[in-house]
Amino acid sequence: MLTTDQKGTVAETAIVLAAAKLGVEVYRPIREGGRYDMIFDVAGRLLRIQCKYAPLKNDVVLIRCRRARRTADGLLQRGYTADEIDAFAAYCSELDRSFFLPMEHCRGRLAIQLRVSPPRNNQAVGIEWADDFDFAATLRRFGAVAQLGERLAGSQ
Repeated sequence: MLTTDQKGTVAETAIVLAAAKLGVEVYRPIREGGRYDMIFDVAGRLLRIQCKYAPLKNDVVLIRCRRARRTADGLLQRGYTADEIDAFAAYCSELDRSFFLPMEHCRGRLAIQLRVSPPRNNQAVGIEWADDFDFAATLRRFGAVAQLGERLAGSQ
């Protein structure tokens, strides 16, 4: 069983790999413990990214859009604001997939549930589908390079 720190390392590594495959430049803060884990340079726009390890439970990818720390009074949980980050990037190891959620979609929420397959009760209203937040597809909407082959190499 992985510790929470190990899960975070796995998620961050997978997200960096997914971004690199799209040709997105990734920058990391020098010190740990800041509001965001990395910065993506997407089409000249810098995005502050908070990475999350997202477990799969009952065909739902659970993305916790909050931070938690222990205090003398117990566990303190708090959400993120648009002043702190621009997006969440989440990695689900069970699916070996990454997801990208712009902050405007997460505002005021402590968790997001992305459905992988249809529910057994055939509910259709209010479902957020995992495919709608696929890492590559969502980042392309921000102008990320679609494939590494599209980049020009060397001096032209």
